[in-house]
Amino acid sequence: MNEQEQQKDKFWLYVGLTLFVILAGIFMVKQSENEKFAPIKQQIDAENAEMNIRVLN
Repeated sequence: MNEQEQQKDKFWLYVGLTLFVILAGIFMVKQSENEKFAPIKQQIDAENAEMNIRVLN
């Protein structure tokens, strides 16, 4: 009975570690995408600021 309990504990440890690795991988990919597209976002923001001209009468 003691061996079954230890196997069950290891199972949940493996599940937890696998979930952590997957979530860490997704987070790293998202950070990489944000860094890659940051200059493009800055350019779009600059263009929007230039186009935001109000005409006063």
